[in-house]
Amino acid sequence: MSSLSHLGRSARAINATLPRASVVRVATNVAPRRTLLTLATAARRQGAVLAQKTSAFNKTTSQTALRAFSTSLPSLDDAEEESEDPTKAERYADETDVVIVGGGPAGLSAAIKLKQLANADGRELRVVLVEKAGEIGAHTLSGAVLEPRALNELIPDWKEKGAPLNQPALEDHMKLFTKNYAIPLPHPPQMNNTGNYIVSLSNYVKWLGEQAEEAGVEVFPGFAASEILYNEDGSVKGIATNDVGLDKNFKPKDDFERGMEFHAKVTLFAEGCHGSLTKKLFRQFNLRDECDPQTYGIGIKEVWKIDPKKSKPGTVVHAMGWPIDNSTYGGAFIYHMGEDMLSLGLVVGLDYENPYLHPYKEFQRWKHHPYVKDLLEGGECLSYGARAINEGGLQSIPKLYFPGGALIGCTAGFLNLIKIKGTHTAMKSGMLAAESAYAAITSDKYEEDKPIVLEDFEQKVKDSWIWKELKEIRNCRPSFHTPLGNLGGVLYSGIDTILLKGRTPWTFHNTTPDHERLRVATNAQKIDYPKPDGVISFDLLTSVSRTGTNHAEDQPVHLRLKNKDIPVERNLKIYDGPEGRFCPAGVYEFVDDESAPAGTQRLQINSQNCIHCKTCDIKDPSQNIDWTVPEGGGGPQYVYT
Repeated sequence: MSSLSHLGRSARAINATLPRASVVRVATNVAPRRTLLTLATAARRQGAVLAQKTSAFNKTTSQTALRAFSTSLPSLDDAEEESEDPTKAERYADETDVVIVGGGPAGLSAAIKLKQLANADGRELRVVLVEKAGEIGAHTLSGAVLEPRALNELIPDWKEKGAPLNQPALEDHMKLFTKNYAIPLPHPPQMNNTGNYIVSLSNYVKWLGEQAEEAGVEVFPGFAASEILYNEDGSVKGIATNDVGLDKNFKPKDDFERGMEFHAKVTLFAEGCHGSLTKKLFRQFNLRDECDPQTYGIGIKEVWKIDPKKSKPGTVVHAMGWPIDNSTYGGAFIYHMGEDMLSLGLVVGLDYENPYLHPYKEFQRWKHHPYVKDLLEGGECLSYGARAINEGGLQSIPKLYFPGGALIGCTAGFLNLIKIKGTHTAMKSGMLAAESAYAAITSDKYEEDKPIVLEDFEQKVKDSWIWKELKEIRNCRPSFHTPLGNLGGVLYSGIDTILLKGRTPWTFHNTTPDHERLRVATNAQKIDYPKPDGVISFDLLTSVSRTGTNHAEDQPVHLRLKNKDIPVERNLKIYDGPEGRFCPAGVYEFVDDESAPAGTQRLQINSQNCIHCKTCDIKDPSQNIDWTVPEGGGGPQYVYT
């Protein structure tokens, strides 16, 4: 459990025993963010372990001691007196050496590496990591078969430290699904999983979070970074978290708290695929000017407890074919995790053309294939989730640095699509960024009034095994964009990966963004999906209930429409309303508009269902949906994923 969580309980205990005037007010029904950060910062500066400091506070009842401790931060009541509008009050700003946005594999690896370097040199280096999920790992979802290459470099004694890599991959199978058969196929050498581990990535990330805190990283879950801060010279100064306690009309409620600012010498963005702040950085610094458009997939996954007689721990199965048609990129996975647990899912390329395609329903239909159904019968579905993934590869990687910071992990796009793995490359990118940031901060040439530019970080990536991996398979994904469709892509990719190994003088390109590939509805064939049976396949809301998703209903909708008329006037008229189909969580639906003439519809946004997959922001053909962060701590609460 994070130090922030410990302090949260202590702060509420303190409020209960002390006069109100003696402490900064801590709301008990929201994350006491500003107060607790002040407590954590003070404890760090005094060289005390946070838990010990908390214990000391619980034993202290003197007004004097707490007044002395809280003088660095005015109470919210004082701020409200100074400004009639508390949303305009000055935000509390915290200074740090490095701030990292995102607590996934890349962000945590960067944080750990920074502290390892500083600790080895006996230097004081403050590293702060903010994560929008209520706890580290809660928003993390992947297949996943983990290649431990980067982990071996970062934490060589990970076995002794209890890393949750418990099930080695023992067998690999590749299959072509027809409607009724599973035909064995040879698989590319890159898909060989010898030495890898079948894991729950959410549990693995939780463990990385523990390692980060032990190394001295200040980890703050429940803090949603919503704004990039800039210096006067245009360089990145840090980030700000969003205000909490606003109602749906952006008006402050009784529990309102102003967001916080984190100012840093270096800001590393590790938001994951299609990050909400990363989008702004692309535009601000023209980071995508010299690369191809990114192309994406939507991965939909379930975790089952199956009949022990059917469990084959360590078995890895990848499949292609039915129910995906030849013009749509996609594939499936089945991983036997051990302890009779089965991880299975379907990935559909978001460059699909048919607006009637429904990725979630394709996945539910896929589970009724005889090969899959036989595994699931007699079992129980425990968990569900979905997320977008980067598929563009080498050609779609943007410029990685800008004045004041850098992009790491999936927010930049280092997924190795042929391996179907991105955790190891994400971790390595974070480690390389940490090395560059540490060298720049501790350099004799460092000047406080000049921004740090991590130009050498990009070169480090190009000199690393990340680049070698991605260069070797760079032509595989674009090869599916030919008149031969999946058949042509499979044939070319097989030749390229097995024989040529990427040693070709040509490079194919990703030419068209995913949102521009939808055909108009009049030129597309409707798809008749079978109804779920409630045993093997499930309706959407049942699946969403298995994500643990929760958002406070009375808060601003974090899925923002740039123009409220476009969903009906363009998307519904031209594409027959694809929003209700590409979302894997039932967020969007067209309903009768009771305020308009009969037969008129409107787009209803059920934002409380959102599982933070970002698919809507990617696939909306009008690019009218802007996915932004909700209040920190909201969203899915994934387990086993």
